Amino acid sequence: MTVAVTETQENTHQAFEFIRKQYVEALDVDVSEYRHGVTGAIHYHLASQNTENVFLVAFRTQPMDSKGTAHILEHTVLCGSENFPVRDPFFLMIRRSLNTFMNAFTAADWTAYPFATENKKDYFNLLSVYLDAAFAANLNPLDFAQEGIRVELENDKPVFKGVVFNEMKGAMSSPSDQLYHRLAHHLFPETTYHYNSGGEPSDIPDLTHEQLVAFYKKHYHPSNAVFMTFGDLPVVEIQEKIQQQALVNFTRGETIYSKPERRLTAPLEIVEPYAVDSTELKDKTYHVVSWLLPEVSDIKIRLGMRLVEGILLENSAAPLRQYLETCDYAESSGPFMGVDDSNFEMTFFCGVQGSNPEHAQKFQDGVFNILKQVAAKPVDPTEIESILHQIELTQREITGGTPYGLSLIMNGMGSVIHHNDPLAVWDVDSAIEMVRAELKDPMWLSNLIQTYLLDNPHRVLLTLVPDAEKTQRDQATEQARLDEIEALLTPEQRTEITKQTEDLKRRQDTEDDLNLLPKVGLEDIPASIDIMTGNRHSFLLNDQETPLDVYHAGTNGLYYQQVAIEVPLEVVQSPYFSLLSILMGEVGAGQYSYLELQQLQTAVSGGFGMGVSLRSGLNDKDEMNSFLSLTTKSLTKKSDAIALLKLAFAEMRFDEKDRIIELLQERKTRWQSRISGSGHSYAMQIASRAMNTYAEREYFNTGLGALNWLAELIKNIESDPVAYADFIAQMQSIQQRLLHAPKQFLLVSEEQHSVGLVSQIEQTWQHVTVASDPAALTQVARQYVDGDQAWLIQTNVQFCSAAYPAVAVAHPDSVALMVLAAYLRNGFLHSALREKGGAYGGGAAYDANSCSFRFYSYRDPRLSETFTDFERSVTWLLTEEQKDYQLEEAILGIVASMDRPSSPAAEAITAFYAQCHERTPEFRQKMRQNLLAVTLEDVKRVAVQYLQHGAVTRGVVAPFAKREALEKLGFDIQQLN
Repeated sequence: MTVAVTETQENTHQAFEFIRKQYVEALDVDVSEYRHGVTGAIHYHLASQNTENVFLVAFRTQPMDSKGTAHILEHTVLCGSENFPVRDPFFLMIRRSLNTFMNAFTAADWTAYPFATENKKDYFNLLSVYLDAAFAANLNPLDFAQEGIRVELENDKPVFKGVVFNEMKGAMSSPSDQLYHRLAHHLFPETTYHYNSGGEPSDIPDLTHEQLVAFYKKHYHPSNAVFMTFGDLPVVEIQEKIQQQALVNFTRGETIYSKPERRLTAPLEIVEPYAVDSTELKDKTYHVVSWLLPEVSDIKIRLGMRLVEGILLENSAAPLRQYLETCDYAESSGPFMGVDDSNFEMTFFCGVQGSNPEHAQKFQDGVFNILKQVAAKPVDPTEIESILHQIELTQREITGGTPYGLSLIMNGMGSVIHHNDPLAVWDVDSAIEMVRAELKDPMWLSNLIQTYLLDNPHRVLLTLVPDAEKTQRDQATEQARLDEIEALLTPEQRTEITKQTEDLKRRQDTEDDLNLLPKVGLEDIPASIDIMTGNRHSFLLNDQETPLDVYHAGTNGLYYQQVAIEVPLEVVQSPYFSLLSILMGEVGAGQYSYLELQQLQTAVSGGFGMGVSLRSGLNDKDEMNSFLSLTTKSLTKKSDAIALLKLAFAEMRFDEKDRIIELLQERKTRWQSRISGSGHSYAMQIASRAMNTYAEREYFNTGLGALNWLAELIKNIESDPVAYADFIAQMQSIQQRLLHAPKQFLLVSEEQHSVGLVSQIEQTWQHVTVASDPAALTQVARQYVDGDQAWLIQTNVQFCSAAYPAVAVAHPDSVALMVLAAYLRNGFLHSALREKGGAYGGGAAYDANSCSFRFYSYRDPRLSETFTDFERSVTWLLTEEQKDYQLEEAILGIVASMDRPSSPAAEAITAFYAQCHERTPEFRQKMRQNLLAVTLEDVKRVAVQYLQHGAVTRGVVAPFAKREALEKLGFDIQQLN
């Protein structure tokens, strides 16, 4: 519910006009709206007692081609501005601040620049840099060449280079990204959504610097801007800086408005190819159907279609999801499901993956049969209440990861960008009240399905089919273009290209005057870290004293309940162990089938989770501590989630064979689709796989080889009843061993609700039935190969890593290794790998779990040169003069990441598991003190001891076409089946 609050112009900076102020009770924020008097720029401020202050400026950017203009501009804007004429102020400020978040985003029709910090001095430092970058960018042609696209001569032959060019080559190698952009291309025939705002690799070389500058002048004007802020800083102070450092220089400009799409009069059926570097094309087709819906400004239709999404797709018992998950012509539901309300007009998706081209019509007919069945009768009111519960829970939850204020801002972004009221999104209670009035008509939701899905001709059926030759065709097309460039190059143009290459290198090698940038220093770091503490209770579980830790936190009316189970070593080493998490909450339990359990979960909880918390020992690098986490969350008025969580795990059913195989297939398919986005993580895992027990376990149980193992397992248990019975026996044995293992309990809630919830936990878990003699666990054969290893996957770029054995986290050298990683990244690797090498990212990290020091690159066009740069970074440290500020920046960045606040619940959960793994507050505080005391001599010493004198192992994730090159470099070659 919102409550109008009176405010006067006196509380507003004179350059801004106060529009309104509303208190949103569910979020405990005051939302104020302002308009800049001269330019018309809009400012929304979300006042909160939260000390993590957030700033964001966004522009309506609507490219009308796929050259990547908006995306490349986002990069280039951050490469120097009028008041900060340094080459890389964005990355430099990351090192010179205590930020809790810094980034920039390019969406389909907007570009945003957000940051967050808890330090007031830091806030206004970053604000100055961000404002100048956004409104007074230099847009140097050499920065455009570096970040966007350029031609260089290698062996006298032209080649394309550029950070965004390589980034999008990597991004567009993902089938799901190709699926989304091909679908948008057909669903939006005329508007900006028809194009790929990130840039198609085939189109990016068409972009010129002149076009980039013209796009900037048109779109990056205050009249086309939105400011959004959150936190406890006075709004007048923020507006003073915005006015004096940016808006004072502008008059009124153009404001861009979105326009409705031209509506299709008949549905489209499209077949498109995607690249698969394999001759086995069976079961690799995607089918998806999507509809264009009304504008997002219609809040009743927007929330109504969210309810429709829930009724059709919320869980595996929902009719459309059930159909998609159980159909006999696909392996799982597709990557895009439900309503997308981020654009000017909403869309609705549903699809399947792991199918074949001939099933397109069968898929569409099946979807429409379900829609007709649901639309023909009123929706069960209890189902509606369950979905409304999920909407309320989602809106109230303070999530971790992204700063809370930024999450709120991003939730309202689509509305503000499209000139709509974000309060309609933030104040979900009022919106629900509005929708409840419509729900008095029992056919309202059914009629929405009829109108916007069944009777809506603006829809596209897309079949994305695997093509084993597409990669070669795309490469041949790019090479043909380069050959044409070469054929037309005049001597003067060759000289010009060579000169640009030399000028860019000279610019990259030029040392910036860092005195031009503001900074915070070590003196601004708080002396101690603020760690949440809980209250320990205990209760009898099977007549054994069992700890229950209660943390009181502001959770907006939610509670979080977890069970931490000590995992026996033989269980955590078993590859079957991770598969149990796929089943928990997704198969039936006790008297309930999986469909019934899914419905119960939606009605009373935010769902169930099962994961594992693994850490290496504090002092022994080969020791491994393992806790299984059973998790749920819910509104405090729904305490039934506690008992249901226990039921879902303790009485898990293993008799639903079709459902179990379906879940394994879905796991495999989704895992395959996400690999290319995590290639650097797999490369580091490969390189460090022999460093300790933890690293070896991760490589074999969660690495690319484990995906091959899972695919083979599925094939066996589908066709062999004996193999299936053995599999189920392993799962039951693991479950029983976990039920028998020691447990700890966690509750996070607001204090006034904790007594009742504690009582509920104690009553629920006072007794657990366990088998006395679980079956023996089968040892799975592991094929281990020493030395350098490369895995070939479907991608267009490389991910490289080099790993060195290091120490356990309690060793005195661990903090010096942390600083060494940041020091090398800031001082050498960022420039070498990203700016000069063209990789989207790269750096180094000390990993306390694998007890290794790891270099890495992300979406990298190079191979051997990258490994050379890893080695050169150490030489640079040991042989060249180092500056005092470099050490301070390295330490500052580490402390900022350590101190980064999370949601109240997430901070409590982190503190609980830190205690489980013996990372006590005293240990963490001591590590912080040791970190602040690291010297340059310490950094050099560990570089010599662990890197210069250490044994290196290299890991690579690369395209199939790189097999020969990798073999010549001495890599053992593995590939996904």
